[in-house]
Amino acid sequence: MNLASELIALDFDATELGAAEIIAAVGKAGFSVPMEILQLAISGMTCAACSTRLEKILSRTSGIISASINLATEQATITAPAGTLSQAELITIIRKTGFDATPIRSTAEQLAAKEQAERALDRKELTHVMLAAALSLPLVLPMLLMLFGIQLDLPAWLQFIIATPVQFWLGARFYVGAYRSLRGGAGNMDLLVVMGTSAAWGLSTWVTLFPGGAAGNHLYFESSAMIITLILFGKWMERRARRSAASAIRALMDLRPESARVERNGATIEVPVESVLPDEVVVVRPGERVPVDGTVLGGISQLDESLITGESLPVNREAGDPVTGASINGEGLLRIRTTRIGTESTLSRIIRLVESAQASKAPVQHLVDRISAIFVPVVIVIASITFASWALIDGSLQTAFLAAISVLVIACPCALGLATPTAIMVGTGTAARRGILIKDADALEHAHRVDTLVFDKTGTLTEGHPALDQITAFDHQADRLLQLAASAQQGSEHPLARAVLRHAAQQGIELLPVADFSALPGRGLKACVGGRDLLIGSRRLMLEQGVDPAAFPQQAEEEYQTLMWVTDRQDSIQLLGFISVTDPVKANASQAITELKALGIEPVMLTGDNSQVANRVAASVGIEQVVAEVLPEDKESRIQQLRSQGRIVAMVGDGINDAPALAAADIGMAMGTGSDVAMHTAGITLMRGDPALVAEALAISRATRRKIWQNLFWALIYNLVAIPMAAFGLLSPVIAGAAMAMSSVSVVSNSLLLRRWGTQ
Repeated sequence: MNLASELIALDFDATELGAAEIIAAVGKAGFSVPMEILQLAISGMTCAACSTRLEKILSRTSGIISASINLATEQATITAPAGTLSQAELITIIRKTGFDATPIRSTAEQLAAKEQAERALDRKELTHVMLAAALSLPLVLPMLLMLFGIQLDLPAWLQFIIATPVQFWLGARFYVGAYRSLRGGAGNMDLLVVMGTSAAWGLSTWVTLFPGGAAGNHLYFESSAMIITLILFGKWMERRARRSAASAIRALMDLRPESARVERNGATIEVPVESVLPDEVVVVRPGERVPVDGTVLGGISQLDESLITGESLPVNREAGDPVTGASINGEGLLRIRTTRIGTESTLSRIIRLVESAQASKAPVQHLVDRISAIFVPVVIVIASITFASWALIDGSLQTAFLAAISVLVIACPCALGLATPTAIMVGTGTAARRGILIKDADALEHAHRVDTLVFDKTGTLTEGHPALDQITAFDHQADRLLQLAASAQQGSEHPLARAVLRHAAQQGIELLPVADFSALPGRGLKACVGGRDLLIGSRRLMLEQGVDPAAFPQQAEEEYQTLMWVTDRQDSIQLLGFISVTDPVKANASQAITELKALGIEPVMLTGDNSQVANRVAASVGIEQVVAEVLPEDKESRIQQLRSQGRIVAMVGDGINDAPALAAADIGMAMGTGSDVAMHTAGITLMRGDPALVAEALAISRATRRKIWQNLFWALIYNLVAIPMAAFGLLSPVIAGAAMAMSSVSVVSNSLLLRRWGTQ
C-alpha cells in the first residue's frame, strides 16, 4: 500500500480471485476503490439477443465489475476499477465478439473531468478551512487579548454553540476515518485526533451543562476547535503538495493528443486518437504532436522528443525512421504508418513504468510500515500513562488532561508514512523527465550502492552501426576512390555498403552507373563502374584473386578495425586503396566514464568483440578493465563472478544477448534504443542511447535515497522529541495540533525539492 499515491499493488491468482472479490475485501477493511465508468458506441446489434450476449461476455471479462448494453441507444456502459482498462482494450474485446465499438468520450475529456473534480475538492476543503478558522477565531481571541491586558470571557453556552459545528460538521472527516480504521481492525491519525478533540469538547460540554462540579470550571472549546482547524489546514496543504508530487503522471498523460488525421478510403479524416488502428496511415502536419508510434512512410522533418527521451536537440526523421507518439513535429509534413497503439505505445509504457515505480515500496518502507502498525496503540498507551502520572504526581486533573490531549494530538504517523513514497514519486518523476525510467523502488534503492558498472560495447558505448572512418587512395585521389566504391555498392544491402553510400551522400559525391553487379558472400563484391572492372572486399578475397601480398601496407589492418580493399581488374589487378569502416564511439561516452569515476564507480567493458578492437574503444573512453571475446551465454557468468567478489554490479546493455546479464546484475540498465527484451529485463531504462544517462540515473538514485533518509530522520525526530515534550506538559494542545498539521507538509515539501535536481 502506497500512502502518497493512494495505490495498492496486488499479486493474485486470477483463476481464484476476481476484481469484484478484491474490491469487496477492500470495502470490508473500511476503504473504497475508485470506479471508472467507460462509455462506448456499439454498432452491429440487431436485436435484444445481441445486446444480452455482449453484456454477458463483458460482465465475465476479467477486470470488469459490471456492463450494461442499451439496445435503443446502442451504447455500452462499463464499470471497472479506475485506470485498469483502456477504451482501446475494450474495443478490441468487443470486436472479437463480432460487433464494433467507438469511443464516446476522449481520454483528454476524462482527464479534464478528473482535474475539475480535484479542483472542486480543493475548493471544498479550503472553504472548510476558512469556515473553521472563522468559527475558531472568537474562541481564541480572548486568549490573544489577554496578552494586552484585556479581559474578555465568552459565555460557556456561546463557546459551545461555536465549537460544536467545528467539531462534528467540519471535523466529520476525522470521525469517518477513525470509524473505518477501527472497523478494519487498526488505528490511524484520525483516531488520535478524534480521541484528543472529543475529550476536550466532551469535558467542556460537561462543565457547561454542570458547572462547579468535580470537573472544575475550565473550558477547552478553543483547543478542540483550533486543533480541528489547524489539522484541516495541514491536510489541505498536504493534499496540494501530494498532487504536485504526483504531477509527473499527469504531465505524461497530457502529452497524449486528442485526435489524429488518418487516411481512410482515399480521404484524410480526423478521428479520436483511441480509434486509430495498427497499420493505418496517419498524417502529421508541421507543429503538431505525433499521435501514435510508427514508421515514417514519406516526408522529412525534425522531431522534438525532449518530453519523451529528455533529448534537448531535435532529431531528423525521414522515410524508414521510427517515430514516437507525443513528440512534436517540426517544419515537414509526415505520413506515418502506425505500429503501436493504446497500451502498447511508448508513452503508455512510460506511464505504466512510472506508475509502477511510484506505487512500489522501497525496502526501507517495510520497516516504516512495521513502526506505523504499532504507532497508534503505543501513543494511546503513552497518553494514558501521561494522564495517570500527572494526576498522581501533580494532583491536577486539568494539567493531566491537557498533557494527555497534547500527546494524542501531536503524534503523527502520517509523516512517517509519507517520508518514503513521496520521495520516490518525485524522484522517479524527475528521472522520467530526464529520459530515465525506473521500473520500481527496489531498483532505485539498490542503484545508490553500485560500485561497478559493466558496459556492453556495441550499441552502448559505440553507435552500434558501421560508419566510414578513413579513405586511403594509393594514387592520392580519395574522392575518386570513394566515388568508385560507393557506385559499385548501389545494389548492396550489406551494412558496410550502406556506411559507404551514406558517407558518399554526405560528401555530395555523384554516383556512376553500375553494371554486372555480383555479391561474393562473406568476402565482398564485383561490379563494373565507369568502364572499370572493380573488385571490393576483404584481404582474403584480394589474395584469392592474385593480389601480391607485398602490396598491402603492413600496419593498415593493425591500425584500423574493418578494411574494404578496392582493386581494378581491367588490364591487370591493381590495388587502388582501401576504405576503413568502424563502429564509432558515442560522443558522450568518454564524459560518461569520467562522471562515473567521479562517483567512485569502476567501469568495466564486457564484449564479444575481439580484444584488439575492445581495447582500442576502451582506451578512447577511459576504461581500464576490459573483458573481450565473451560469448553471449557467458556474459551472465562474468557478472556473477564480479558479484561473488562482493561488488554491487550494474550492467548496461541494449541487445537481446544482454538480457541474461541484465537480469543477473544487481541493477540492469537498458538503452531505450535497444531491444524490447532488454528493456523488460532491466530495472532502469534509458530512453536515449546516451551513456551519460547512466551517471545521471545513479546520481538521481543517490539524491532520492538521501531525501528518503532526510524525511525519515525528521519524521522520527519530530515524534521522538515532540511526544515527550507533550507528555511533560511543555506543549499546549493548540501548539501540538499546529505542529502535527505541519509535520506531513514539511516531509512532502522536502521531497518536492527533488524536482530541482539537475537545475542547480
